[in-house]
Amino acid sequence: MSGSETPAGGLVRRVRLPNDRRTPAAARALVRSVLEEAGLDPLLNEALLLTTELSTNAVVHANTELDIEVSADQAGLTVTVTDFAPGPVEQLAVGPRNESVDIGEVAERGRGLLLVDHFASRWGTVHEGTGKGVWFRLERHAGPEPTTSVVPVGTAAEAGTPSVGALTALLQVNPERQTDEALADFATDMLAQLARLTGAAGGVVRLDRGDGGGRQLLARYGRQPRDDADTIRVPLTVHRPYSGELELDAAPTGYAQPLATIVAERFSLHLENDRLRRTDLRRQTWLTFLAEASELLAQSLDVNLTMALIPQLVVPRLGQWCAVHTTDAWGRLQLAAATHTDESAVPKLHETLAETGSDSILARLEEASRLGTQVMFGGPTESSRGGKPQKMTEGFAVPLVARGARLGTLAVGRHARHRHDADEVAVLEDVARRAALAIDNARIHDERRKVARTLQASLLPPALPRVDGVGFAAEYVPTGSEVGGDFYDVVPSGPDRWVVVVGDVSGKGVQAATVTGLVRDVIRILVDDGKPMTEVLARVNRTLVQRGGGRYCTLAMASVHREGDGTLAVCLHLAGHDRAALIRADGKASFVGEGGTALGLLETIASPQVEVRLQAGDSLVFYTDGVTERRRGRELFGTARLLDAAGPLAGYPADVMAARLRSITINFSVEEPRDDIAVLVLRNDAG
Repeated sequence: MSGSETPAGGLVRRVRLPNDRRTPAAARALVRSVLEEAGLDPLLNEALLLTTELSTNAVVHANTELDIEVSADQAGLTVTVTDFAPGPVEQLAVGPRNESVDIGEVAERGRGLLLVDHFASRWGTVHEGTGKGVWFRLERHAGPEPTTSVVPVGTAAEAGTPSVGALTALLQVNPERQTDEALADFATDMLAQLARLTGAAGGVVRLDRGDGGGRQLLARYGRQPRDDADTIRVPLTVHRPYSGELELDAAPTGYAQPLATIVAERFSLHLENDRLRRTDLRRQTWLTFLAEASELLAQSLDVNLTMALIPQLVVPRLGQWCAVHTTDAWGRLQLAAATHTDESAVPKLHETLAETGSDSILARLEEASRLGTQVMFGGPTESSRGGKPQKMTEGFAVPLVARGARLGTLAVGRHARHRHDADEVAVLEDVARRAALAIDNARIHDERRKVARTLQASLLPPALPRVDGVGFAAEYVPTGSEVGGDFYDVVPSGPDRWVVVVGDVSGKGVQAATVTGLVRDVIRILVDDGKPMTEVLARVNRTLVQRGGGRYCTLAMASVHREGDGTLAVCLHLAGHDRAALIRADGKASFVGEGGTALGLLETIASPQVEVRLQAGDSLVFYTDGVTERRRGRELFGTARLLDAAGPLAGYPADVMAARLRSITINFSVEEPRDDIAVLVLRNDAG
């Protein structure tokens, strides 16, 4: 159910989505379309991330349909995600916005609201009838403030003493200076004016941005201050991770000291703007990183590929190395994937991760997995290799938890000279949560695929008859994680007699598999009882009408009799199925058979009979529509290509023909097959 309206105040879109793994992607698409239509593109990253958080939380926890409402106006965007699960909205802790927050203490669902609380302008809960949910509001940023330029001032000699006008001009704020180069130029200008006001010979500003580079020279004017008593040093009042100092080559007498202190404080405001700007850019980068990581993880449904992808996403952005451990049936950790910024260090990383002992990284990983909380390992641990000491940096171990199950741990080693700050830890927690869900989804998909393969195999004969002078061969390619309706069989019906069957039951899944098994078993029983072909088809049709649950079946059925001279006499019936391909020994190819009525649709059916005689070297190729309907974009493989491919295979054994036709069909397109592919070859191998 969906709807939209465009009131005078803005744009509103509503949609009801099912409870499955595709819902967050559909919700993001809705938000993206509203943002584009409303011209609110600057809000895109935040809106998509928060929508993903709320819709994913609702899918995982509510287990009901979701209502998504998106409204936009000139001021901003509001998104509301409503579910229909009973009970009140959970009270979720959203910790204070400071660097001392222990992200590991926030519940799995609460982490989503932590992001909402951090990035949204406003948010809250709603209760409407049987529905309840969470909404958030993102406001468009206000336009740029009026700027004020730094006004050149005269020297102290010109003014006699520092004038109020000179001091005021010195301390003017220039919000336009937002780049590294502009900040350094501004600091240099400020030092020059301060030196002229105080009579100092020079000065420097040193700054440490907490990025591992240490304290660097940001600006310098005149002579660099000497390390003696005639030097003024004023620390810059900036927030972590920034730290710095202003130094002036002047004696701390008169008004020089307080003036340097005031200027340092005022310059600290510029540095705080720089820190906030960098923080904002960094968080925007993290938003993009999380969105890209989510898309990449969502695209993989292979367990091994998913676990190999996770370290590649983390390194080098979040750490120097990364390792994924999964728990086995006994709860023990096993290394699944690992990578390092230096490929030559990977063997050493594996060796270190395998070390045991109370102080080992493995012990800390086991603790994180057992407790389900984030733990830190390190300081640096040293080991020797080739007589040279090597160090493994400290880092974090984060549990991989999805749907209440502990799947393992994600370990990340920090870069040299750089510690993970609060934002990085939060992102690491978020990546671990998304990675755990991706691994769990891949495992579920893999398990469903294995079940489907096992069930599909039970519907096919374990082996085809091996007969001297007669070749039977088949190839089957299943698709997806659901059981298909394609099947084949070869049933002996007497001395030198066989019944060949290739069929396709409509639909997929367990119900289709049940009907497929029913059709196969009925045919086998009737053939064993010696019933003629027309009666077999009529009985199968009646069975499907009565017990098929509305499903129908197309069938190609052929009775094969080997005559005394080695000729194979084939009596072919087609019940709504594609015609068989007749490949003569000389390579001539054509289609044989007359179309009949598909089984399970009508009370009575028509099944014309066609006689075909196979001489030595002749073959009949039966197939399902997965072959002819194999797609390459809008182009189908088609029947003409099938004949073109089968003709040159006339001289090959049946198993080679079947394998080649399977390979040619699959290689026609790089896309995954959309339907099951079945090929069965009957060949006269006499002579």
